[in-house]
Amino acid sequence: MTLWSGRVGSQLAPEVWEFLKADDAELLPYDCEATLLHAGRLHDAGILDDAELVEVRETLARLDAVDPAAEDVHSFIEAELGEVGRKIHAGRSRNDQVAAAFRLYVADACVDADAALVAFAGAILDRAAEEAGTAMPGYTHLQRAQPVTLGHHLLAWAEMLERDRARFAFARAQASPSPLGAGALAGSTLPLPAPPSPMRNSLDAVADRDFALDYLYAAAVLFTHLSRIGEEIVLWTSSEFGFARLPEEAATGSSMMPQKLNPDVAELARGKAGTAIGRLAGLLATVKGLPLAYDRDLQEDKPPVFAARRDVAGALAALTVLVAGLELDRGRLAAAASDPLLLATDAAEALVREGVPFRDAHEQVAASVRDGSFEPPPPAPRLPDVAAAVTEAKERWS
Repeated sequence: MTLWSGRVGSQLAPEVWEFLKADDAELLPYDCEATLLHAGRLHDAGILDDAELVEVRETLARLDAVDPAAEDVHSFIEAELGEVGRKIHAGRSRNDQVAAAFRLYVADACVDADAALVAFAGAILDRAAEEAGTAMPGYTHLQRAQPVTLGHHLLAWAEMLERDRARFAFARAQASPSPLGAGALAGSTLPLPAPPSPMRNSLDAVADRDFALDYLYAAAVLFTHLSRIGEEIVLWTSSEFGFARLPEEAATGSSMMPQKLNPDVAELARGKAGTAIGRLAGLLATVKGLPLAYDRDLQEDKPPVFAARRDVAGALAALTVLVAGLELDRGRLAAAASDPLLLATDAAEALVREGVPFRDAHEQVAASVRDGSFEPPPPAPRLPDVAAAVTEAKERWS
């Protein structure tokens, strides 16, 4: 039975039924949570008695999978509730019901993302502490530029992830207000108490999907960062760089070439960035022209968020293993960092300290590099205390 069958006298064509069915089984625990909250409101209003509220609570606690024949998770839950299910929809619509469940889902997905980010950042910061003094070249345009330490470089990864963490926290906060009570779009005449943190406008409550966009935006930016990290790992573990070796528990071989050890985790994290960006662009395109309040187009909001949650969890878990297990070649890093041209900027700044205008100093050093007479000055301190910076970062992530 469908929830709207009282209006439509004939059965839908099978092709139409298959097209309209929602892929929303992942919402089951969240829809159960929202349904229990709504049942409490009905009980407070005298529409459900004590025994019926207990029946709702006990039935919802037993549900662990959605019947694939159901139109959606909402109709499945109502059918499973039996006779009391015929009363449970009073004062609500699938419009506010799905919005409430989806908000709970997104908030939980943000909590999961935060936990995975903490684990990944922890692995990075542990390696940064180990390599606080390990010299390496810093790059611009993928050309050697100035000397840094590997610890300092890894701290840059952690900085990116810290901003990602803030974006997921923002998305979680945006998902927190409750649309329950909005009904289809204009509320209900039943004397139901307001839910916790109710939304102010009933049309916006059922139409808003900004919280889902915020989550997909956080995921898309995260994957752009994971892509950059993945690209550096691909470079560092190549024979051409040779800065690190892949751990065998986070690498694959070749089906044809026996000698190969491939950075598939880093590459797939890089590859999934395009997919993550596409999900955000897709949902933006879906909602951009929708009139208020609810439109069936919004059924397309959930699959990209479900998929993004799986990818965020999977990528962060796999990259945590990869980064923790990287075998660094400190000799190769030191050799690359010993390139005297990395101190060309130091040489120019040494002249500045002697009173030479910087542009003149720049030209003098550039000329010496060009004619092969450049002599590097003694290395000068330029970076903050990496060990102290790691300690501060760990405190922020704790």
